[in-house]
Amino acid sequence: MSVSGIIFSNLHEKNIPELTRLRTMASVPFGCRYRLIDFALSNMVNAGITDIRVITQNNYRSLMDHLGSGKDWDLARRSGGLKMLPPYISASDKGEFQNQSRLDSLIGVMSSVSHINTDYVVLSDCDVICNLDLNKIIDTHEKSGASITAVVKEKDFEERSLSHVTVIDSDSEGNIVDIATNPLNCHGVKGLFMNIMVINTEDFKSFISDAVAHGYKSFTHDIIRRNMNKYKFKVYKYDGIYKNIYSLQEYYDCNMQLLSDKAFRDDLFGNKNRPIITKVRNSAPTKYTSTAKVSNSFIADGCLIEGTVENSILFRGVKIGKNTVVKNCILYQDTYTGQNVFLNCVIADKNTVIRDGRMLSGHESLPFFIEKGKMI
Repeated sequence: MSVSGIIFSNLHEKNIPELTRLRTMASVPFGCRYRLIDFALSNMVNAGITDIRVITQNNYRSLMDHLGSGKDWDLARRSGGLKMLPPYISASDKGEFQNQSRLDSLIGVMSSVSHINTDYVVLSDCDVICNLDLNKIIDTHEKSGASITAVVKEKDFEERSLSHVTVIDSDSEGNIVDIATNPLNCHGVKGLFMNIMVINTEDFKSFISDAVAHGYKSFTHDIIRRNMNKYKFKVYKYDGIYKNIYSLQEYYDCNMQLLSDKAFRDDLFGNKNRPIITKVRNSAPTKYTSTAKVSNSFIADGCLIEGTVENSILFRGVKIGKNTVVKNCILYQDTYTGQNVFLNCVIADKNTVIRDGRMLSGHESLPFFIEKGKMI
């Protein structure tokens, strides 16, 4: 049994435009030292998948810098390895990127997809935070004889509308019977699609060719929903911890949960057999002066702490000035705070400068965001 992987780096960027204006969804920083793509990429590598394609659309310079040759994931190989697939733009596109959906993205890289010669293909988006055993999912898919196995997380809903999610209904044998995006009046136990699926390669190529011939745009509706009576489509019910980054608030809450919930943290990063791998950077250790006070925080290398940091996540190269208090914050790389600054519930993008004496506060339900390179 051989498996290839395809990761979509730009889907769902409209959900968090604050963080994806200048970067892909895949390269959004998370948890002090990671990027969101690290979860999808590590899940595949931990399952022994060594032929992985990353489909890009725009703003992918930082993603290329993070992934490099794939050496940190042992994907710098002559055969297979990590492949970056930039978007195809024709003269008629007038510089605009046309691949806005999962299916459009696949059609845009059809020449690369046609060269996949493994038995199965795993598709994954980058807005999902989980540490799952893909080997178990692939084995289940193979034994079932299904063409597609979609990974879902069951959840019990009161009657309400759901936005930014796809819901899959299945029967007692796990066969997909219905699929809906952004459903209205959703209630009862539903399977939330985790944007991860396993597909037979020959069927996969056939689906893409059929989509080109008929002008299809949606993988879930034009491929899965149209063919439920023709092919066997199954669900795999995942029972581990799963988070979907569908808003800036959800992104903030998920980072803060790393600090407050040990079970959540251990489920993501505590499995020695399935580590979440990221790019290794050789930075100097963080320096804590005699005036520094730090509690319940994640702090990366290369920082200088002279003030107070509580319940916060600091990425590389952050400087906290004297008499400065930082609480419940996420500060990206090279954020600089002066002296006598007070920050609470703030998300600061890279290279932000907060001058002496400034007081900024959001709320746990509405964090204050500072865009990249801003001086306040």
